[in-house]
Amino acid sequence: MSNDQNLLVFIVAGEVSGDRLGGPLMAALRERTGGRIRFAGVGGPEMVAQGLESLFPIEMTAIMGFGGIISRIPAYLERIRKTADAAVAAKPDIMVIIDSPDFTHRVAKRVRAIAPDIPIIDYVCPSVWAWRPWRAKAMRRYIDHVLALLPFEPGAMKRLGGPPCSFVGHPIGERVDLLRPSGADQSRRTDKPHIVLLMPGSRKGELGHMLGIFERAAARIAEDDPAVAFVMPAVSAHADYLTRQVATWAVPVRVVREQADKDAAFRSARAALVKSGTGTLELAVAGIPMVVVYRVGHIEGLLAYALLNVSSIILANLVLGENVIPQFVQYNATPARLAAATLDIIRDGPARARQVDAFRRLDDIMEIGRARPSERAADIVLAEIRKRG
Repeated sequence: MSNDQNLLVFIVAGEVSGDRLGGPLMAALRERTGGRIRFAGVGGPEMVAQGLESLFPIEMTAIMGFGGIISRIPAYLERIRKTADAAVAAKPDIMVIIDSPDFTHRVAKRVRAIAPDIPIIDYVCPSVWAWRPWRAKAMRRYIDHVLALLPFEPGAMKRLGGPPCSFVGHPIGERVDLLRPSGADQSRRTDKPHIVLLMPGSRKGELGHMLGIFERAAARIAEDDPAVAFVMPAVSAHADYLTRQVATWAVPVRVVREQADKDAAFRSARAALVKSGTGTLELAVAGIPMVVVYRVGHIEGLLAYALLNVSSIILANLVLGENVIPQFVQYNATPARLAAATLDIIRDGPARARQVDAFRRLDDIMEIGRARPSERAADIVLAEIRKRG
């Protein structure tokens, strides 16, 4: 172990979403320790900007779909071994794994088997409350503490027999001023043409399943209500691809890739059609009514349906404890149904009002405006180190 003057944290993120959590956590840890801390592990640009020398590019850990896993499994397993062996060799004061459980949990299991004295924190609670609940109890063997982004997760983890779990808050809560409209933007939400966000996903594999249904639904929406303008926020890696795709659509769509432009679109949007995922919570915090869609391959859909353990696949519904947002899954996700539901929330009426009213409760439920999630997470990481002496 390193001495108290120079703590060593081995930190592992497996995707861009984890990198976005890892960077602020590293900054908070540095602030809390007065700079007496070092980092090693795997991360992306935000973690590298905080001083991490990643063992390999973070993109090498992301595999989507069964076909992708089968074709790349030898290299995938090698990266798990390399990461775990590097953690053991570094002898850190603590290891923090961030999200991407298919990758990070395999690393954690290997580290625990070889070096059981290294404490391990899991930043982002796996969705054991939604499917494969037996994972919670299994995590006790290799995870010492879980940091949850959603307020219901500590209770779910305790109920399922998992390791200690603390709610630290969701990073979306730190961006409310950028996502919510000012006075001028608020009037833009009522002015025509109404801005409708199209959010088909952030991964290439998802886009293959989603773009066609989004295209046909958008055409139906525009046919019924010509006073709409479609905007598609895009991650930088896929912005060019999406721009080429929507150029062939019957309706115009503006693809935005810069974060400032995406935030501006959120502040002025009237409604959204969105793939199920974290985007639903971001929209809810921004106060934007939405319709949620989810489609995957036939076999994956059957497996997910068999294993699903919640009344809704929508994070915002689960946080609110009420199914206020409509969801259309697999073969129920037809262009006609999606268009009708989206038109229903563009127009003033009970469907729109129900969502807007429910979203006003999120600040209290998610403790928005209190301590920053990264700071809460850093405090627990340091407390775990102190507990180990």
